[in-house]
Amino acid sequence: MARSERALCLRQVISSLLLLLVGVVSAPGQDSGVPPWAAETAESAPAPSPLPTEGRRLGANYIIGPEDILEIDVFGVPELTKVVRVASDGTISLALLGRVQAAGYTAQQFQRVLESLYGKKYLENPQITVSVREYRSQPVSIIGAVEKPGVYQIEAPRTLVEMLSMAGGLTRRNTSPAGRTVVITRKGGFGELPPAEGLQRLANDKIEINLQRLLYAQDEVLNIEIKPFDIISVARADIVYVVGGVKKPGGFVLEDRDKVTIIQALAMAEGFERTAAPKRSRIIRTAPDGSRTEIPVDISRILKQQSQDLELAANDILYVPDSMTKAALMRGAEAVLGTISGLLVYRTARY
Repeated sequence: MARSERALCLRQVISSLLLLLVGVVSAPGQDSGVPPWAAETAESAPAPSPLPTEGRRLGANYIIGPEDILEIDVFGVPELTKVVRVASDGTISLALLGRVQAAGYTAQQFQRVLESLYGKKYLENPQITVSVREYRSQPVSIIGAVEKPGVYQIEAPRTLVEMLSMAGGLTRRNTSPAGRTVVITRKGGFGELPPAEGLQRLANDKIEINLQRLLYAQDEVLNIEIKPFDIISVARADIVYVVGGVKKPGGFVLEDRDKVTIIQALAMAEGFERTAAPKRSRIIRTAPDGSRTEIPVDISRILKQQSQDLELAANDILYVPDSMTKAALMRGAEAVLGTISGLLVYRTARY
């Protein structure tokens, strides 16, 4: 037994010396980390198992991919223990072995591959542990009306609702509220995605899902599984503006509707001021190219049901002007009331 242990120690020392020699001596122009005697061994590694169709899973079933950071620990040989990044071609560079295919394996499968490669020529019964230190091969981009837009790495199958939760949920109403839809873009397309109410296929690689049905009706058909490299874009809510002679001018968010009518927008603005001139109102509309058009509107006729109640589109401005005559009369009336009030105060103080 003592002789066997000495032999094992001697072999490990030899391996360490080989490792040092590889780091110090390399032929000019030769691919770094690929010693000539290791080429045959590296090429003889078993092919990786095919990627599971249901998605890459966390833990024992997680499939290693490009950009993942791996930690490889060789028991008893610290010189071979290292942290490596998987290259874009799916390989990593290891001492004595050169470049070895890592992508496509689970950590446990890749562990057995390395034990086989090192055990053939360099180590006796090697004990190797492979773990994924950082998951970087399965990015999903989330943009638009969410609290924390960015790129998220999925380490397990995730649904659309789970991804929205990871991004902090939809933006709050007092900031820039979310609209009615979310658009998902997928490089490989969506294949034979079954049709469903609230789901619209915009292109082979792009679908649109109704957020109201997804989140509030909790329609599970719309809660699709998200794949690596998907782009999730949450639409921002459209806004219409009512300005001029109204009691509450400002922008009004269309959270649960595509359009509003003039009367609905007027109700949001809490009606006219007393000096308003609704007959001379107009809609200011901006085209996609930035040009503007003005549409004259007589709101008085609309209120009397003598004209059609027009619809306001996103970013339309409903302008209700003030009447100069009404404003002058109002100022005159206020002046008269002020004078009368002053006289009353004077008489009361005198008598």
